[in-house]
Amino acid sequence: MKEDILEQLVDDYLQSRGYFTQHNIKFRPRENHPDFVTKQDSNHSDIDIIGVAPRKRGTDRVVAVSCKSWQAGFDVKAKLDEIKHNKIRSGRESWKAFREIVQPKWSEAFISAVREATGTTKFTYITAVTRIKGDRSLWEKNRGFSSALKGNPIRILTLSDMSTDLLSELSTTLVGSQLGRTLQLLKASGATIKWQSSKK
Repeated sequence: MKEDILEQLVDDYLQSRGYFTQHNIKFRPRENHPDFVTKQDSNHSDIDIIGVAPRKRGTDRVVAVSCKSWQAGFDVKAKLDEIKHNKIRSGRESWKAFREIVQPKWSEAFISAVREATGTTKFTYITAVTRIKGDRSLWEKNRGFSSALKGNPIRILTLSDMSTDLLSELSTTLVGSQLGRTLQLLKASGATIKWQSSKK
């Protein structure tokens, strides 16, 4: 069982959407990269989830997910400001939580890891969060991040997004995902489930 609850839920959600998933794919800059620094770049980072959906096409066919299960939520403007000004959060520089979309040597390594796992460099990069504060388009349309990922699209995925998608499809027929079954049980119990959409 995966330790991160958000990662479990995203995995379950992706599988319900037709994706086969892999977890904790390690990556780090190549040692012969001109900017490689042994003390900074010797430890691997990892891609939380890679999903491949054989029936999908284009950049939807492969997704690479970074899960950020911060209970306080994901404040878009605050996070962008932290990254831009190299602020320290929880004892480390904020950009390090997003190194694959901030530093070229890590971006290259990330894309290479996706290619090794899936056979393609075309994918959608997903930042999965518990909830979002602010305008998601500031993150999804960030030119620097998009450039780092060679033009591949960027999305934010929230618990609300996943639950809303699944709720819209629920019937009394048993569904195949744990998240879907949990929502079915809540619905059957008479519980009122309200999700506030954060989409812009």
